[in-house]
Amino acid sequence: MKYVVTGSTGNISKPLTAHLINAGHEVTVVSSNNDKKALIEAAGATAAIGSVDDVDFLTKTFSGADAVYTMVPPRMDAADWKGHIHNVGKNYAAAIKASGVKKVVNLSSIGAHMPEGCGPVTGLHRAEKELDALEGVDVKHLRPAYFFHNLMSNIGLIKHLGIAGGNYGENSTMVMVHPRDIAAAAAEELLNPSFNGKTVRYIASDERTTNEIAKVLGAAIGKPELPWVNFKDEESLGGMLQAGLSPEVATNYVEMGAAMASGEMAADYNSNKPALSPTKLEDFAKEFAAAFQHS
Repeated sequence: MKYVVTGSTGNISKPLTAHLINAGHEVTVVSSNNDKKALIEAAGATAAIGSVDDVDFLTKTFSGADAVYTMVPPRMDAADWKGHIHNVGKNYAAAIKASGVKKVVNLSSIGAHMPEGCGPVTGLHRAEKELDALEGVDVKHLRPAYFFHNLMSNIGLIKHLGIAGGNYGENSTMVMVHPRDIAAAAAEELLNPSFNGKTVRYIASDERTTNEIAKVLGAAIGKPELPWVNFKDEESLGGMLQAGLSPEVATNYVEMGAAMASGEMAADYNSNKPALSPTKLEDFAKEFAAAFQHS
């Protein structure tokens, strides 16, 4: 089969590409960075260098594919982050329609059931709706939980203040996932594309309270008493701005954190819980410790 994978050599797209190639299939990888061309080709895939903002490029790249994997590349300089994510969804939908692709596995997020109030995930909700409007196209929306790797943002806090924290609620339970578990789920859907219509699959690796997260990460870096501090929204916003995030990005992250604290972000997940994937917090803690040591 012929597949197109967006997301270049990212934490999900790279292992996903390997899964598909190892299964004996033909894979084209989309990247906006020409410097990634050699790396993509070395992995055994064909590189398609261009922008997800270019519908003609996407249409040409998608043409002839049996299935495509779509994801919105991160863009932290967008003036309207939700609008940017929505627009990429529109571009994918237009290219899928024009190219005749019939099977799509789309990377979305836990919380994408929320039409408003979930930061960048609101943009993914809108992108899902663009794909859902396609007639005669089967779409599987992957809604992974909070990425373990987002916890890396605590490294500076730990080093400078001796705490970890966020505006996620007082000792709230966080649903988390490792990118390799997402890649495995995406590969499963693409290699066996039996899904029909527009459907959702949640992906999660572990569920732990914020106090447990601090304890496990702290133990991994030699700080077993590391506390988790619940920040007010305004405190979280101030910290992000001080760390150099733009007001647009910081405001959206705070909004998403508030949706986590209220429980609304995980509400649909809690009604449709999947079996947990293999990677646990203790596994990720080894990666966290290595990053902490070298930061």
